[in-house]
Amino acid sequence: MATALTHLTRRRFGQLALAAGGAAALPGKLFAAVPTDRPLHGLSVFGELKYGPDYTAFDYAAPDAPDGGPMNLSVSSWLFNQSPQTFDTLNTFVLQGNAPPRMEYLYDSLMVSSMDEPDAIYCALAKSVTVSPDRNGFTFELRPEAHFSTGAPVTAKDVVFSYEQLKQNGHPSLQVSLRNVGKVEALADGRVRIAFNGRQGFGDALDALGMPILSADFFGRRSLTDVSTEIIPGSGRYSVGRSDFGRFIEYDKRPGYWAKDLPFARGLDHFQTIRIDFFRDRQPALEAFKKGLITFREEFTSKDWATEYDFPAVKRGAVVKRTFPREKRPTFQCWALNQRRERFADSRVRHAINLCFDFEWTNTNLMFGLRRHSNSPFEGSDFVATGTPSKAELALLEPLRGKVPEEVFGPVWLQPVSDGSGRDRKNLRLASDLFAAAGWRRQGSRLVDKSGQPFVLEFLTRGQEQARVYAKMIDTLRLLGVDASIRLVDEAQYQARSNSFDFDMILAAFQLGATPTRESLSLFFGGDAKDRPGSYNYPGMSSEAVDTLIGKVGAARSRADLVTAMRALDRVLRWRLDWIPNINAPFHYAAFWDMFGFKPDKPDYAWPVERLWWFDAAKAKAVGKA
Repeated sequence: MATALTHLTRRRFGQLALAAGGAAALPGKLFAAVPTDRPLHGLSVFGELKYGPDYTAFDYAAPDAPDGGPMNLSVSSWLFNQSPQTFDTLNTFVLQGNAPPRMEYLYDSLMVSSMDEPDAIYCALAKSVTVSPDRNGFTFELRPEAHFSTGAPVTAKDVVFSYEQLKQNGHPSLQVSLRNVGKVEALADGRVRIAFNGRQGFGDALDALGMPILSADFFGRRSLTDVSTEIIPGSGRYSVGRSDFGRFIEYDKRPGYWAKDLPFARGLDHFQTIRIDFFRDRQPALEAFKKGLITFREEFTSKDWATEYDFPAVKRGAVVKRTFPREKRPTFQCWALNQRRERFADSRVRHAINLCFDFEWTNTNLMFGLRRHSNSPFEGSDFVATGTPSKAELALLEPLRGKVPEEVFGPVWLQPVSDGSGRDRKNLRLASDLFAAAGWRRQGSRLVDKSGQPFVLEFLTRGQEQARVYAKMIDTLRLLGVDASIRLVDEAQYQARSNSFDFDMILAAFQLGATPTRESLSLFFGGDAKDRPGSYNYPGMSSEAVDTLIGKVGAARSRADLVTAMRALDRVLRWRLDWIPNINAPFHYAAFWDMFGFKPDKPDYAWPVERLWWFDAAKAKAVGKA
């Protein structure tokens, strides 16, 4: 199995969809080539923009496709405080509560990312952007025609309010992106200036230019955290239609959307209504798809993909079952062992626990051979280190000798390979030796420390499929004397416990940005995020060496430098094993009722089907869904 993904990148808000896919295409481009002191239509971290100032639409858009019709979506990704299982708030910009996925579609931003470039953003609410010579200031000319769903114009005051509120009261991931924003000020003639403090890299600065712009007048004297069940007005393509808290929500296309004919929006967002139904378990959701109540579903359960898609609608061709290529971005599915609890702080313990997962047996017997064993948190990208360090990597690693595992300077860490028996004696003996070296000993059937306290490990999960797939691993840990168990909780408990780091072990999945920045990496691996509630540093890791390498990533002046720094970081992360790489899928496994149109080739860096596909009335009639 593989879990659905929480996207670190802001799908609608323009935070860069950055990935290594452009490394070969633009090896020597420097961000110094970005022009300054003149209005621009777009920006990129490295290299030239694909689209010139006169572009009329993105290549992946479909301006000639029909608009209208519904898509009933089973969501495969979400961000901030969003949940795929329930919702109790419509405020997706704070840590508190569970918001419905796709609330971001209500909001526009100053700039938006291109889905077919690794590190480019283009003007949206802004008509143009001017970069200061020191690259610490960005001045935007706002589009005068931009307006909120209330009819009020989007003004510089709204931009200032949004940035100040999101930096002070927003979700932790938003706060991290904005922490180097020094001042946001409204200027004359519909302009606004965002000034940074100089401690950011250029990629970090661009990262912050995609924040949602909210209506200052709506809040009045209230702060962002005061709003829960009300709809915060936005200027985006969609608005909230019918909804029933915890059960379903519909997003309806706004009539007279101000930007529908502008290049950044033209040919996208065809559906009149996007509906999301909420289920607390995967089986009812799958049954709803079989009945046609849900019309698009990405399958993350290998058992279901192998055994459940033979129902009548599939056999008669009304439902299409197929794979789509993955994006050229790092896919991250890893275990997090909570090092805030002392027994998990020793890397030998983490290596021992990983040895108890027999991937070969699990993939053959429980996952139908559909998964791959991950070696790196950056799978699917050029950032995955191989072999021994290159000369350029060693130049970054040598100053850290003594602060990183000595093994970093040799062959890169790879996952252990078992004999597929489900109880590989060699791996279990090695795991037992590692526990012993870390100070744990057998006392009867239990593994205890020097004071006699037992080694306890609770795997916290919200998914029954995770409980099924990893039950064998829990049994193996018990065989070694670990008091291991699985705790299955509901969505609200899971969110609360993970946000407050109240767990022993969890499994987390993300699709990372395609050109990582200092701030985005710090969310997962940075010591300053260790104790920040709601951050993604679930292991609670803190390493001066890792922070140094993250700084090298942020300071990279070419894509080649970026790849080198990321590979050096990858080597250190893999030998430390703070995040334990788990599994990945080679494709998107998707099923849908044959009532949609879409271009044959998907963009390389994002795949939001609800924005790219369209309703085909003739197909829908043929399958009884008109």
